[in-house]
Amino acid sequence: MATRQTSSLARLMMAPSVILLFIWMIVPLAMTLWFSFQNYNLLNPANVSFAGLFNYKFFYTDPAFFQSIWNTLVLVVGVLLITVVGGIALALLLDQPMFGQGIVRILVISPFFVMPPVAALVWKNMIMHPGYGVFADIAKFFGAQPVDWFAQYPLFSIIIIVAWQWLPFATLILLTALQSLDGEQKEAAEMDGAGFVSRFIYLTIPHISRAITVVILIQTIFLLGVYAEILVTTNGGPGYASTNLPFLIYRTALLGYDVGGASAGGIIAVILANIVAFFLMRAVGKNLDK
Repeated sequence: MATRQTSSLARLMMAPSVILLFIWMIVPLAMTLWFSFQNYNLLNPANVSFAGLFNYKFFYTDPAFFQSIWNTLVLVVGVLLITVVGGIALALLLDQPMFGQGIVRILVISPFFVMPPVAALVWKNMIMHPGYGVFADIAKFFGAQPVDWFAQYPLFSIIIIVAWQWLPFATLILLTALQSLDGEQKEAAEMDGAGFVSRFIYLTIPHISRAITVVILIQTIFLLGVYAEILVTTNGGPGYASTNLPFLIYRTALLGYDVGGASAGGIIAVILANIVAFFLMRAVGKNLDK
């Protein structure tokens, strides 16, 4: 009886926060869904009318729609490859005893605390600029022609910037998992004659596999919404070469003033994100059950 009363009291105390969180999520989503069926332009806000599925058809037939979905997938997969592989390499390096290990670890994770627009500006004007950037100076030093990264390789440049920001996160999670590896297992493998590659494949990777799935899951959720780096560096161009789905929605809403079309794009983005999250959660769940 006491247990039931305690459980009921706990639920009652949690109810206000749960209701507030529910309202916080549902009300904006419901408003977005409502606007997606309306003809609503910010240049003429008084003239609002029912549009049916026109906004969805308009957004679906936009020449940039499928290109933006492809760019979104390439961006997510490219950043994940760089951060997971690079995170494992950096975690293995930082796990070794070295002089000034604490300072090195702080320096490695520091890019994660840089705001996306600031990071994009630094890369655009100080590192990748074809005239006076660091990469241009390196190319000139070796007698090569500097590359205009954002004109010739716009999406790849965005991937590099975003990966630089998220690499510290992956490194931190994987390093934590790596440090929980039992030292006796390492010693036993070494005594059995296992080399570094064998230990890495059969001991290290299985041990940090759960951490890798967590990194992939969390990063994918955030990478689906990458927007600031594109706005600051390429503005979605040249053409639609670096336009992803969030930037296409921004362009429709704030450059085209079409709230109805942008809302339809937002609903489509939510559906696609939930599909991706569903399959990722299934993959993560299978991995965690092993």
